Amino acid sequence: MKIPRFIRDNIVLKITSLNAVVVTFRLVVSGFTQWLLATTFGEVGIARIGQVRNIMGMLTSISSLGIFNGIVKYVAEHKDNTSEVNKLFSTATVFVLVGSFISGTVLFFGADYFSKVLFKSNDFTYVFKVIAFIVPFIALNRTLYGIVNGLSEYKNYAKIELISYVLAAILLLLAIYNTNLEAVILAIALAPVIQLIVIIVVFGKVIKRFVDFRKLGFGLGYKNSLLAFTLMSFVSTFLLNYIELSIIGLIENKININEAGYWTAVSFISKNYMVFASGLFTLYVIPRFANIYTKEAFKTEVVNIYKTILPIFGLGMILVYLLRNVIIDIIYPDFKGMEPLFKWQLLGDFIRLCSLILAHQFLAKRMVKSFVITEIISLILFYVLTTWFIDYFSTEGVVIAHLVRYAIYFVIVLVVVINYFNKTSKHRNRV
Repeated sequence: MKIPRFIRDNIVLKITSLNAVVVTFRLVVSGFTQWLLATTFGEVGIARIGQVRNIMGMLTSISSLGIFNGIVKYVAEHKDNTSEVNKLFSTATVFVLVGSFISGTVLFFGADYFSKVLFKSNDFTYVFKVIAFIVPFIALNRTLYGIVNGLSEYKNYAKIELISYVLAAILLLLAIYNTNLEAVILAIALAPVIQLIVIIVVFGKVIKRFVDFRKLGFGLGYKNSLLAFTLMSFVSTFLLNYIELSIIGLIENKININEAGYWTAVSFISKNYMVFASGLFTLYVIPRFANIYTKEAFKTEVVNIYKTILPIFGLGMILVYLLRNVIIDIIYPDFKGMEPLFKWQLLGDFIRLCSLILAHQFLAKRMVKSFVITEIISLILFYVLTTWFIDYFSTEGVVIAHLVRYAIYFVIVLVVVINYFNKTSKHRNRV
């Protein structure tokens, strides 16, 4: 089928349209698997599985020491310089080895603790010990995936996403069929390993053209550059997942575990359609912003991105809201407590998308201080507002906190970005 010219001529639309196919497929598959999880394990199971996904998010960050966005940035900048790319990956090798060893060791020896804290029993101790041995593969997957994104290989990105998601879903379905929660957790943990295998099969030859693995050593030429991304990833990924884990516990303690399941279910739907944007961020926004140095060019690019994807995203969110009861009936039967959560979650996610497009300037330009401060403010706002609102609005207070948090975050990020370009403009004028 021939792609319409107006899409071919707009790289943002091209990536967005291809990504939309991937996300739509993911939504259908994840909708089916979530239905099976909900009907098999109920609200309690959904809440527990949500906690495991948070743990996996934390492991994804720690195991590679959070260098994913750094790989994306520097591969985009030096893809024509093999020497620099090899220096980058020599440093990345050290980071992956250190991160994998630390996170794997902590998970293995802390397995009993994690099982008691998350599942209130020792039954899942062996599961966490098994996941500890999967950690190095999670780290390697994250690193190689950075190359795909840094090269803006959106067609291969779509192919990898589709194939790996199908295989991971099949494994998850087999685990659900056995009605064994431990097997489900292991299936979720193995998803990054499956993606790693798919990356090697689909994209291995391209990776070899850019990275000479025979010349890789244990150099630290990019140590300081990548450490900045380690700090940013710790704040944005590790702390975010930790806060979400804490909020699940907060809902469970202040209300009940079923309500925690409702919020986890709505959050899962949100994370699935937000994947629509995350592919655009790493495939286009970071590489593009990395090569923009003037306020006028940045403004033009942001307006282009906004007018391209916000109408699409907004329409999709309106459809989700209008079909919320259908979604609940089909995917989460008997989860009627979810219904009031949709409007606040969707509004918050729309503002979140607007904010994150601007905030990726921090990653593209390695603005560590700005990124860390704004993210910490955002996370503190989320937790503090949640603890406050939950007393007045019950579980609905969590998603109201989500909306208020991103409304404030958007204003802060906008001010910081404008200030950055004003300062760089003044500096350029002096020179």
